[in-house]
Amino acid sequence: RLTLMIGPAVPVPVPQSVLDALTDVQITSASDGPSGFQLSFTLSTDSALHTLFLLTGGSPIPFVRVIVVVTVGGMPDVLMDGVMTNHEVRPGAGAGRATLTVTGEDLTRVMDYIELDGVPYPGMPGAARVYAILGKYAALGVLPLVVPPLISDVPNPVERIPRHKGTDLCYVRGLAADVGYVFYLEPGPAPGASVAYWGPEIKVGLPQPALNADMDAFTNVEALGFGFASDSRVQPIVMVHNAITKAPIPVPVPDIAPLNPPLGLIPPLPKKFELLTGTAKLSTAAAALAAVAKASRTSEAVTGTGSLDVVRYGRVLKARRLVGVRGVGPAFDGLYYVKSVTHTIKRGEYKQSFTLTRNGLLSTVPAVPA
Repeated sequence: RLTLMIGPAVPVPVPQSVLDALTDVQITSASDGPSGFQLSFTLSTDSALHTLFLLTGGSPIPFVRVIVVVTVGGMPDVLMDGVMTNHEVRPGAGAGRATLTVTGEDLTRVMDYIELDGVPYPGMPGAARVYAILGKYAALGVLPLVVPPLISDVPNPVERIPRHKGTDLCYVRGLAADVGYVFYLEPGPAPGASVAYWGPEIKVGLPQPALNADMDAFTNVEALGFGFASDSRVQPIVMVHNAITKAPIPVPVPDIAPLNPPLGLIPPLPKKFELLTGTAKLSTAAAALAAVAKASRTSEAVTGTGSLDVVRYGRVLKARRLVGVRGVGPAFDGLYYVKSVTHTIKRGEYKQSFTLTRNGLLSTVPAVPA
């Protein structure tokens, strides 16, 4: 069951005529960028879609919000909470009806509209600045979830006052990159609410039910394949200055952390060493956090791609979480991090394509949840 809600600021369920005209829904969620959506409608000359969508470009409404909720097995999941960014109309061939395609992004797009250069943040660490910025979007149902770094750099207002640079989105992502963190919006858990997460990339927790391949009646994927890139791993090196001799000391940084444990037992050896730049202004701990984040991103040597039918899988596969894999072979079975998921919904059909990653071959756990 699909629920579509559209409106300025506070969306409401669309009329039945609009829902009947909906032919295709595509939503993409990824761990390394904003989520996006695309809605396709059949368009007739007397359709209500002309008023709901096409006229919004010339109205005083700053943006039109879209919420997509899907219910599988009685459990509702908010797949998208975003804003429209583009409309496209294609006339039908012959006597066929025209097609209206609406594309958009999640609510991070609203954070990227206005540049606020020069706003001061006296005596505020990075986490406090993020809270101050995200508080402006509480009216849109954005709830901040900020994890302060282990060591924070609190500037002395007498010596230096940090100032805002660029849009809210660019500044928040810059603060996250400085300490090796990530920033993204997770829609839900209720329609109209989103969680703005600013913190370390988490690759621990309860895995989703396993993806089964080549297991006869237990098979729940349509396609699943894996690749191993042994040359992809990069070993970051941070230069630490000795306080007494002033001599720079190169320090290699591992790609593991408490919230980013290895999911593969045998990782490839690094064949490239990269000296990180821009870490001189950071403390030793902050530079190490940034290097660990860099190392973890380049250590994902195993990549899996596939597709599944949600009805057969029994639930919605979600990005930015762990999932188990069975039936592929001992080299590739085990736990994976779901890097991206694309939802494709049509009448009577709900399918997902996905990308999985981990750091090496062989599983680190003896079994995965079924």
